Amino acid sequence: MLNTLWLAFFLIAALSGLHQWLFLHDPEVFARIVQSLFEMAKLSVELMVLLFGLLTLWLGFLRIAEKAGLINQLSRLLSPLFRRLMPEVPAGHPALGLITLNFAANALGLDNAATPIGLRAMRSLQTLNPDPKTATNAQILFLVLNASSLTLLPVTIFMYRAQQGAPDPAMVFLPILLATTASSLTGLLVVAMVQKIKLRDPVVLAWIGGFILALGVFMAFLSTLTAAALGALSSLMGNLTMFGIIVAFLVVGAWKKIPVYDAFIEGAKEGFDISKELLPYLVAMLCAIGALRASGALDVLLDAIRWSAHALSLDTRFIDALPTALVKPFSGSAARAMLIETMQHFGVDSFPALLAATVQGSTETTFYVLAVYFGAVGIQRTRHAVSCALTADIAGVLASIGVCYWFFG
Repeated sequence: MLNTLWLAFFLIAALSGLHQWLFLHDPEVFARIVQSLFEMAKLSVELMVLLFGLLTLWLGFLRIAEKAGLINQLSRLLSPLFRRLMPEVPAGHPALGLITLNFAANALGLDNAATPIGLRAMRSLQTLNPDPKTATNAQILFLVLNASSLTLLPVTIFMYRAQQGAPDPAMVFLPILLATTASSLTGLLVVAMVQKIKLRDPVVLAWIGGFILALGVFMAFLSTLTAAALGALSSLMGNLTMFGIIVAFLVVGAWKKIPVYDAFIEGAKEGFDISKELLPYLVAMLCAIGALRASGALDVLLDAIRWSAHALSLDTRFIDALPTALVKPFSGSAARAMLIETMQHFGVDSFPALLAATVQGSTETTFYVLAVYFGAVGIQRTRHAVSCALTADIAGVLASIGVCYWFFG
């Protein structure tokens, strides 16, 4: 999928460039494309400098949390909920512990730990599968929850905004939190409806009902604030939450007699190793997106959507953020490149850039998750997994648009 998408970007850029040259008499189009390739390659290196620091810092603190047992405690807290959402999985089965641990790691933004744990969970669920080629209900629910990606701390998005010069990188914290909540709740409810999961169970009602109630009260409070106050609150909560979690990790680690400095260094080394592997992917996708934009092909697509929005008397500012939303289900790296390119093109705190950042944080790369998780256990019949995951994606995008108009006007 990624090979096809990457090649398509360049081929579309080439065809668009030929059209600009031969029919619109613009011989400078290829000079713009080549210049864009050089600029995007340079930008990739600049991003990597900040990414080195961010991943090194964050994975260092997360290693302290792991050694202190905080993630395991969170997984034990969530285990009763997942046991009821997946009734075909026997109580005490190892898959339940792995699923809750994966969910906890995703919520904390611990992607490097979440994926291998998730693969182990999928393999464990496969041991209960009577038809190894067909996805079970539990496997589908697990995949959709991973694809909807409930993330409490979108650290990498803060990093990209900081690198592009945002005076307040955490300003998108609350919009992302609300949008990713909408995506995850939609994914859960759609799967529950298809699989006829008993949501009236007292434990499930307590978790979901309590969460929805708390979210409703919080949104009612937010509705009383002005746009400026919403932005200020989002900034305060984003920065306070991140620093508060870091302090909590350190305090609990010290209380449990964890050598916090040594643990930090151990995790930081892993962050350094991970980040240095990302440069080729950043260069590849940013250059492809840069060529697509410079050729005029991306503008043609957006103009067509903009014309349709005008015909429906809709505000069209959201359209410039749609490239991120359109490629996100297929490729995380392409969506990341689209986000960065949007910030470069329109300005880091422009409405399209803020919306693109919110979309980026609201969902996961659906087809990548499906290919990796189901491919790892040989699943060929995915049943309703794709439709439910894409429904969650759409809910996340629509929620992102609505929330950004609410917060940023």
